[in-house]
Amino acid sequence: MDGTLVDTEPYWIEREHELVREHGNGAWTDEHAHALVGFDLRDSARYISKHGAIDLPVDDIVNLLLDGVIDRVRRCTPWRPGARELLAELRAAGIPCALVTMSWKRFSDAVVSSLPFGSFAAIVAGDDVRNGKPHPEPYLAAAALLGAEPRRCIAIEDSPTGVRSAVTAGCITVAVPHVVAVPDSLGAHTFPTLAGVTLADLAALASAAQVPLE
Repeated sequence: MDGTLVDTEPYWIEREHELVREHGNGAWTDEHAHALVGFDLRDSARYISKHGAIDLPVDDIVNLLLDGVIDRVRRCTPWRPGARELLAELRAAGIPCALVTMSWKRFSDAVVSSLPFGSFAAIVAGDDVRNGKPHPEPYLAAAALLGAEPRRCIAIEDSPTGVRSAVTAGCITVAVPHVVAVPDSLGAHTFPTLAGVTLADLAALASAAQVPLE
């Protein structure tokens, strides 16, 4: 979701800086922020607690982050180029889609509520899984909810953390790098943007992998 469907990474980075200023005694940099892109929120909160010297429980840090980012999204939802158009084409073709995000459900709900009803057949949020990205559990859970084998699913990701999760789960994986670079060595197909990407483009990847899309 963050960085692929919506351009919310700048919101997270702004909020992290605010949080450390308001509650911490350490220093926070964009380098720290970029290191967290795609990570499970509790893992991110532990990192922020350590490097920002914030003496608060992990879940309190997560909820303070979410409060700030949700407020920003409600004021302006920054959609990524081509994402809604591709999602709409997939929905019209009857191909079920799952949203796999390490943001918690109350944030994913705020974003999904701005999309046409039924855009996603399933949602796996960070507070739905025991092991967050880069562990494969989130994508394995999403495939199970769709009733599909992971190898017959295409995952679209923007970060190395997310790509590792999807590739390890066995999905055909597309990387659309945004805030951080995604090394070619991780095994994803790289698209510079989703603008102009169609169902036919994804079907070609599935065909090359010799599996039908579900």
